[in-house]
Amino acid sequence: MLRIGYVKLRDSHSMAHTQALKAMGCHVVRAGEAAGPGKDDSAVLSSILDFVGEGDELVVIRLEHLAHCSRSALDVIDRLESKGATLFVAEPEISSIGEGGRALRAALQAVAAVEAPVALRKRRGAASANDIVALQEAGVGPVEIARRLGVSRMTVWRKLRAIEA
Repeated sequence: MLRIGYVKLRDSHSMAHTQALKAMGCHVVRAGEAAGPGKDDSAVLSSILDFVGEGDELVVIRLEHLAHCSRSALDVIDRLESKGATLFVAEPEISSIGEGGRALRAALQAVAAVEAPVALRKRRGAASANDIVALQEAGVGPVEIARRLGVSRMTVWRKLRAIEA
């Protein structure tokens, strides 16, 4: 079993995290640039996911170091599991296998279900009146509509007022 550590370079603590990963028994520690919202995983993380084999373990200090959103974290876990590898998060200590793994996946799925899709977050002000009305009719409040569609609350209020007039 190979333990592979991954740390993002944008983190001001990346050197300390690299040392911590080595102290946890990681055979290899790789650092990659943070890809950010709307972009693919960093090239380094992508190469790790291509390289990882059965029985290997990807280790990160915190889950936020792995991906920019819950959906991306789930995608990384799926890629690892498809190769027979696992994920270990040091803070809080949790692994993608066993009961903790099921709980991790359930929590990420729940959060991903309410996160605004990346494509919608990128295009501020692009929400249609139909989208806003549909969410309002589904019982979603204006603040949540704004968050889900990636627009300001004022945009939601203006479009709702325009429809009512």
